[in-house]
Amino acid sequence: MEAGDTAPHSFLQSVPTNTGFRQTVRKGIKNLHQAFELTEIMPKIANFLTRKSILQAEQIHSIEKANPSTSKLTDYAQFIKLRLSALVVFSAAISFLIGSTGPVNWMKLFWLVIGGFLVTGASNGFNQVIEIDLDRLMNRTQNRPLPQHRMGVSEALILAAFMGISGILILWIFMNPLSGILGFLALFLYTLVYTPLKRKTPFAVFVGAFPGAIPPMLGCVAATSGHGSITLAAILLFAVQFIWQFPHFWAIAWVSDEDYRKAGFRLLPSGERDKATAFHVLVYTLFLLPISLFPVFFQLCGSVSAVVILAAGTGFCYQAYRLYKDCTVKAARQLMFGSFLYLPVVQLAVLLGR
Repeated sequence: MEAGDTAPHSFLQSVPTNTGFRQTVRKGIKNLHQAFELTEIMPKIANFLTRKSILQAEQIHSIEKANPSTSKLTDYAQFIKLRLSALVVFSAAISFLIGSTGPVNWMKLFWLVIGGFLVTGASNGFNQVIEIDLDRLMNRTQNRPLPQHRMGVSEALILAAFMGISGILILWIFMNPLSGILGFLALFLYTLVYTPLKRKTPFAVFVGAFPGAIPPMLGCVAATSGHGSITLAAILLFAVQFIWQFPHFWAIAWVSDEDYRKAGFRLLPSGERDKATAFHVLVYTLFLLPISLFPVFFQLCGSVSAVVILAAGTGFCYQAYRLYKDCTVKAARQLMFGSFLYLPVVQLAVLLGR
């Protein structure tokens, strides 16, 4: 240490006439000493942070170990996409009430909710089994139970198959055979047609719109007797939900485009976040407004419903115009949330206006 202390002084004495140079060298030596001190401190900090992380991980593990059922239920909720399934079943239940011509059969409605929920959960489950390797690539899906190995593929397949078969049988037995067929068709199209197409062509959105629009038709069919029949209300509500899915899914695809690209998904009409895609969104949203008024034109509901649908449609079209004008993720996100609100508002307006 003493040799290290005297060497800098002897070096500075060799340049007595250059004061600025001396100050620069002194500053450099001082910074060097500080760097050495920091080098000694950093391992201690790293060790402290590592120990803290281990303690936190152990605490989380102990909580999960103490409540394994809670952790498993959370995984099952992710596996069936609980919130999405609830929205789909809500659409079917509202349509059942719209399609009921006499007193509401509440027991049938109960079995519709159970059967519809099981079929929807099965569709989402099979989708995650098929896309397990792709889900690992995307930030929005990499924490699902299959990519994280919190659930095995065999367990997932058994669970999805059980839900799918049970749901279809419930719809067939407690509703009518046509309801069971529609449930099977929705499960088949979503799992084996739409899911593989997502990486091949933007046309997948069109294909996926068919199973996505089946719930309101299923609800109306479930309200009929005998073997089941497709009524005018079923066709009109199917049409509304079919067209609604284009701005809805394209808004989601715009917001999640960077994530989707990691998995090779091609869902935007032009393949890019550009004016062409935004124009498609705007056209379909504008076209959705008169389609949404079809229940009014065919006298399923009255003028009050028409006012509510027009107000909701105008707001939704404005959001689509903002996306076309700005072409930003912020505008797409606003449209996405607007789509979540638009569909139940229209369906409730039709129901309450009957």
